[in-house]
Amino acid sequence: MATSQLIGIVFIATVAGVILFRLYSVLGRRTGNERPPQDGYRLPGQPAEDTVGVRPKLAHAAPAERPSDPVASGLFDIGLADRSFSKEQFLGGARAAYEVVLTAFAADERATLKPLLSDEVFAAFDSVMRRREQAGEKATLTLVGFTDVKVIAAALKGNMAEITLAFGAQLIAATTNREGAVVEGDAKSVRDVTDVWTFSRDVRARDPNWTLVATSSDPH
Repeated sequence: MATSQLIGIVFIATVAGVILFRLYSVLGRRTGNERPPQDGYRLPGQPAEDTVGVRPKLAHAAPAERPSDPVASGLFDIGLADRSFSKEQFLGGARAAYEVVLTAFAADERATLKPLLSDEVFAAFDSVMRRREQAGEKATLTLVGFTDVKVIAAALKGNMAEITLAFGAQLIAATTNREGAVVEGDAKSVRDVTDVWTFSRDVRARDPNWTLVATSSDPH
């Protein structure tokens, strides 16, 4: 589980609100008004006739060949099981998820984290937040940007789709104690990090939300 890479993260509230809206729009939260899975899904503001991942007209579609690459093969299986799936759209939503989760984690916003994380990941994050609160520590973070975001594993296990991403990011992060002294990080320097996160979703579910089920840090 990633802890040291994630400790000490705080964003301006209004920015977090915008990012959170993006996450729920892109990765999705169930509202009761979703189209059936075969109808695909739309980008925010996109007209209904211009959908992403709409089921193709099979009468004129040639059979697709399974890719030999393991990652591409996994994405192929997920796409067959969920015709609304789009790799590009997923990557966009994952970037937003990364920002939202780190922001909420630093700000001790458990209500935001709870629906986005598996029980195991939430428990790990919660233990770190509790230790930070008990020590009276505060964190600050600026996400400078992403250097790379790529799929490094993908698989369909029964009805569960799992996609693992490596997030290359640049952060300015610091943690201060009760007296305001920096006890970890550096509030003035940029550091490169690589976090490896796995997202999971039941392809049978009408709910389009993906859940963060595992996190780790790449030592390299």
